[in-house]
Amino acid sequence: MITMTKLIAEVCQNHKGNRGLLKELIFAAAEAGADIVKGQVIFSDDLTYRERFEGGVVEHNGVRKTIQRPYGPERERLSKLDLNEDDYRFFIEECYRAGVRPMLTVFSRKRIPFAASLPWQGEKLFKVASYDCASFPMLRELAGYFDRLIVSTGGTFDDEIKQAAEILRSSAKPYALLHCVTSYPNTLAMANLARIRWLKQFAPETGWSDHTLVERDGIKAAKVAIMLGADYVERHFTVLPSEETKDGPVSITPQLLADLKAFSRLSGEEQREAVKQDIPEWPIMIGASERELIHTEMLNRDYYRGRFASRVGEEWVYNWEDGLEREKV
Repeated sequence: MITMTKLIAEVCQNHKGNRGLLKELIFAAAEAGADIVKGQVIFSDDLTYRERFEGGVVEHNGVRKTIQRPYGPERERLSKLDLNEDDYRFFIEECYRAGVRPMLTVFSRKRIPFAASLPWQGEKLFKVASYDCASFPMLRELAGYFDRLIVSTGGTFDDEIKQAAEILRSSAKPYALLHCVTSYPNTLAMANLARIRWLKQFAPETGWSDHTLVERDGIKAAKVAIMLGADYVERHFTVLPSEETKDGPVSITPQLLADLKAFSRLSGEEQREAVKQDIPEWPIMIGASERELIHTEMLNRDYYRGRFASRVGEEWVYNWEDGLEREKV
């Protein structure tokens, strides 16, 4: 019996804040073979102002130390993509109507109770974004609200991954760790898919969250990850031309998702033969099981970890901090 990799279609903000487009994404993903459709609970009100990103920092030798992404334009961009609470109820309901399992990510801890209160049927699935793999208070809280956690590990140091795994293990909830390279996009040579096997020592299930450039690399890295035994493969998903959304260039189309589903149905031997024939460069994707974060990942970790937080009175509480008082949120 063939055990197929479970495919996660991440609709992210490719819905452009439009409920009709959100529904189209859900049903297109289901028809193309997604097992899970993932949404992001993002509210522009949770974006934090941090002075160092207003102008960015470049050292005298030209090396960038901090990315430049001013708060004002980013808040304006995100506000146009906001869904309301009823839209998220709609998302969950439409996933069930389409015959796929819904999954959500939240980016600030105060949204966890809301996400858990939606009209779930059966197992509540939650995806932890890369930059919250080391948000240990958040992990503990999520384990109390959700039935299964799937955690991306990009932009996270090895000792943090090990600690996160221990928290998840002690929760007695099913969980998985996904390898991820937090460079948007990343190249095939940056994939280091050997990390999937390395993560096996810390989690019962593992996988690959793929951010390779679709126009250049298609679904090559995702296929190799499946061949290597990934339990999950996640890809951003779109029904729009790639230039129409911020995540479009790393988002696969319904046809590519269908192709990936067909590949996942092959036997292990058939997968190896197909990769050998169609992806001759596949060995460059294997890389090292243990590696240092590259400069781009460190820059992204610095910006995205803390990009969103929970407002408590006049203070921001970040996802890795203790002391979030629920009644004040």
